[in-house]
Amino acid sequence: MALLLLGMTGCASFSLTPHPRRWTCEAGDQSMVRDTLYFGRNRPKGGAVREAEWQRFLNEIITPRFPDGLTVVKATGQWRNASGHIEREGSEVVTVLHSGDPTARGKISEIIAAYRQRFDQEAVLRERAATCARF
Repeated sequence: MALLLLGMTGCASFSLTPHPRRWTCEAGDQSMVRDTLYFGRNRPKGGAVREAEWQRFLNEIITPRFPDGLTVVKATGQWRNASGHIEREGSEVVTVLHSGDPTARGKISEIIAAYRQRFDQEAVLRERAATCARF
């Protein structure tokens, strides 16, 4: 009986875990959305997206959609592709802060679709989070 009661207590505490409170920004901060995009540079049929190709994509596709600013960081990443192989590659990580409205979210989707199409990519990872920012 004690074992059963102990087991039920574990289940009860798990199911009653409170949800975190809604995030609120400090006075002077802006509530924004942060999208972080991970662009792998390996090409599926060999080779890699060259630096000049990446810069052209950044200048022609990303910057016009978010001219107020963004951050680009070079990285090395890995992921399991559709065929199950671990792919290691140089990457570009682009972080954009925006209002989160449908227009901004649409621009993010356009950027992802354009990269996948232009460079024959299987995926672009998008990470989205609510945040507070002050400029």
